[in-house]
Amino acid sequence: MTTDILVPLPSYDDVEVVVPAPDAGPGNWAGAASAVLVDGVFWLTWRVRRPLTDGRGVTVVVARSEDGVHFEPVTQVHRDAFGAESFERPVLVPVPGLGWRLYLSCATPGSKHWWVDSLTAPSVEDLPSGRRQVVLAGDAHTGVKDPVVTAVDGGWEMWLCCHPLDDPGQEDRMTTRRLTSPDGLTWTDRGEVLAGRPGEWDARGARVAAVLPGSPLTVLYDGRADAASNWHETTGVARWDGTRLVPDDRPPIASPHSDGAFRYAAAVALPDGRTRFYVESARPDGAHDLVTCVR
Repeated sequence: MTTDILVPLPSYDDVEVVVPAPDAGPGNWAGAASAVLVDGVFWLTWRVRRPLTDGRGVTVVVARSEDGVHFEPVTQVHRDAFGAESFERPVLVPVPGLGWRLYLSCATPGSKHWWVDSLTAPSVEDLPSGRRQVVLAGDAHTGVKDPVVTAVDGGWEMWLCCHPLDDPGQEDRMTTRRLTSPDGLTWTDRGEVLAGRPGEWDARGARVAAVLPGSPLTVLYDGRADAASNWHETTGVARWDGTRLVPDDRPPIASPHSDGAFRYAAAVALPDGRTRFYVESARPDGAHDLVTCVR
């Protein structure tokens, strides 16, 4: 596809740090965030990750803000409460008539398998003690994680990252599948909609990161060329053609620092027509900060 997708896109230019990495150096990451604007309040949730020697994704934090930049933590969930070896991307959504739901990407101990769990509660503060339900268990052949969840047409839509487990040592490969649900808990798989392209910058895998405001349906997605670039994904753009997401041919968006990671973008439509982005971005020392920009 030619580069004809005219939508606001994030970049490293003029970013502000929202959540700094938990420490200096590679493996210390704040990010994998999702965000939503409700009644003038920004709600942001992210995972805090430390190096492999310190246990990977340790906690998920939920915070609120009036301006979208300065956040006050409200609550957090620890991986031990789920028996998970690690957390990855969480998603926070308001659920009409119920309150709030937090989706959690959970790693099965001692394996490459992942599953998606959830907590539902009347308030954000109550989420750690909320009603828990496994949303997508994955199976022996596939690990599932990093959902992007949006409300559509009286129901819900999910873009789900899937990792094949059948080839030992190759589990980092990733594709995206589209799912729909009437309640956000029971999902119907509508099939694979995005995958890596041989010979391209996203050859090793493609993971939807954010659905952009407006139409036609356009997404940001994470990709990488090879296994060595795992955890260092950069961001591309793709448009829905009615059956699949088709990437455009522009170069991926990257950080100018260290491993170049610019991944897990989240997009929030603002009342003035602009979009606020949150992105996990590499900094010079190899750590990843959660940064924001408005376009």
